[in-house]
Amino acid sequence: MGYQNAYAAYQKTNVNTASQGRLVVLLYEGAVKHLKSALSLFDENDKLKAGDIEQFGIHLQKAQAIITELQVSLDMEKGGDIARNLMSLYVFFNEELMDATISHNKQKIEFVLKMTDELTESWRIIANSTANAPAAKVANTLNIVG
Repeated sequence: MGYQNAYAAYQKTNVNTASQGRLVVLLYEGAVKHLKSALSLFDENDKLKAGDIEQFGIHLQKAQAIITELQVSLDMEKGGDIARNLMSLYVFFNEELMDATISHNKQKIEFVLKMTDELTESWRIIANSTANAPAAKVANTLNIVG
C-alpha cells in the first residue's frame, strides 16, 4: 500500500471512529486548511496570479462546502440560541467567502479564517472535555449538533 493510500485509509478510520465533537473539530480544521491554502496564493502585493485563480476558487469552494456541512448539521430545536447564532455566523461566513471568491478580497478571507480558528479551538476544548464523560452528558453538551 502506497503512502497516499495508507494516509487515505488512516483519514477514513479517523473520521469513522470519531465522536460527534471530534467530527466538528475535523470539519473546522478542514475549513481552516483550505482558507490558509487560498491565502497562500496571494503574492506580496495581495494579488493573485492568473494561473492561481482556479486553485484559489477551489480552496474557497471547499471551505464553503465544509461551512455548509456545519450549518446543516445544527439541531435548531435542541441547540437554542447557540445553534441560531452559529447558523447566522455560518451564513455570514459563506457570504463573505462568496464575495471574496469574486473580488479576491484577502481581508475577508483573513477575517473568516480568524473566526474559524477561534471556533476550532472552542470545539476542540468541548470535544476534549466530553471525551471521557458519560454518553448522556456528551449528548447534552453537544445537542446543538444534529
